[in-house]
Amino acid sequence: MYGTSDGLHDRVHEAVAERAGAIWQVASALHADPEYAFAEERAATLLTGELRRAGFDVRQGVAGMSTAFTARHGEGRPTVALLLEYDALPGLGHACGHNLIAAAGLGAALAVRAVLEPGAGSVLAVGSPAEEGGGGKVLEAEAGIFDDVDAALMFHPGVYDWARAPLTAQEQYRIGFHGRAAHPTGNPTEGVDALAALVQLFNVLASLGPRLPEAYHVQGIVTHGGTATNIVPPYAEGLFGLRAATTGALDDLAARLRACAAGVALATGTSESVERAGVRYEHFVDSGALSGRFAAHLNRSGITLTPPAPGVYLGSSDIGNVSTRVPAIHPFVAIMDEDGSDHTPEFAAAAASERARPVLRAVTEALARTALDVLHDAELRDAAWTAHRAATAGSPPADPRDVPAVRV
Repeated sequence: MYGTSDGLHDRVHEAVAERAGAIWQVASALHADPEYAFAEERAATLLTGELRRAGFDVRQGVAGMSTAFTARHGEGRPTVALLLEYDALPGLGHACGHNLIAAAGLGAALAVRAVLEPGAGSVLAVGSPAEEGGGGKVLEAEAGIFDDVDAALMFHPGVYDWARAPLTAQEQYRIGFHGRAAHPTGNPTEGVDALAALVQLFNVLASLGPRLPEAYHVQGIVTHGGTATNIVPPYAEGLFGLRAATTGALDDLAARLRACAAGVALATGTSESVERAGVRYEHFVDSGALSGRFAAHLNRSGITLTPPAPGVYLGSSDIGNVSTRVPAIHPFVAIMDEDGSDHTPEFAAAAASERARPVLRAVTEALARTALDVLHDAELRDAAWTAHRAATAGSPPADPRDVPAVRV
C-alpha cells in the first residue's frame, strides 16, 4: 500500500507535464554541447541555474570537483537523492545518453520540489561528473554526500527495458616491467627485454581468459613499449582493465593478475611494478523494493520493465559505489532497438531523437513518483533498508584510494 496519496501523485503528474518542454530543452542543450570528464563546466552551470531558480539551496564544487554539485530543498530526513550525470564520450558526444539522465534527474527534482509539503523531508539533486572515466560518484560517496540519504534514484537510457542494472565491478591496473637496456646486436646478452616480458604477460592472460567465470574480464593495452628499435627496452608498461560480477570477485581477479605479473617477471629476469590506476567501481546492488515501485509507476506510461536477461552484463558504473551505501535504483529504459548499442554514433543520435522525448517525460514522472514514495512511505523505506543491509552484510565499502601501489 502506497504511503503517498493519489492526490500528491496527480500533482506530480501535472508538475512534470508543465515542465516537459523545458526539460527536453535541457536535454537537447546538453546533447548539442558535449563536455568530458571533470570538464563539464557549461553543463553544471546550466543545471545548477535551473535548480537555483526553482529555489534549491545549491552548493557547487563539492567533493573537490569543480563540476560536481548538490541542490537541496526541504529539511531533514527522510532524504531522497536524484542523481544527474552529464559527461559525454570523447569523439562520440552523448553516446551514453547522459544528457537524458541529467534532464530526468533535474525534472524529477523540480517536480518533487513543486509538491513537497513542509515537514515531509528533503529532496537532494546530486550532480556527478565523470561517470565515463574518473568516478565522480565514487568521490562523492567517499566525501559523505550520501551519508544522510535514504535512497538514491536514477535511470539510464539503453536498448533494453530492464528494471535493474546488471553492472559489474571494475578497476584498472598499471603494470610495468623493468629490465636492462643494451644494443640488440652489439651486446644482446647484456640486455633484459622489458617489452618481451610485457608481451608474455599478455600471452598468459590470453590463456587465462577462457577459464574465467561468467562476467570476469581482463583487457589490456600497451602504454609504453620502448623508445627505439636499436635499444633493448629497459621498461615497458601496460594498462589492464578488470571486471567481475562482484567487488569481492574483482579483488580475487586482481590478485590473479598480480600473480601472473610476478610469475612473468621471475621467468624473464625482470622486476615488475603493479599499481591501481584511478578509482574502483563497485558492483551495483539493486533495491528491489524501490526498482519495483519505479517499474510500477513507469508502467502507467505504457513502458513495461522486465528483469535483465540472464548472463548479460552491461558494463560498470560508479553508481555501484552509491548502491553499497544506500538503497539505489538504476533501471534501463530503451531509446533504440535491441540490435543497437550505446557508445556508438547511432546511440548518440538516439539520445536526441523523437523516440527519446516521450521516454524522458515518462521516466521523469516515474522518478518523481518514486521519490515521493520514499519520502512518504515509511514501510517502503524500511523494506529497502532491510534488504540493503542483508545484501551488503559483511562487505563494507572500501575506500578506493586506500590501496597502495604493489611493488614486488
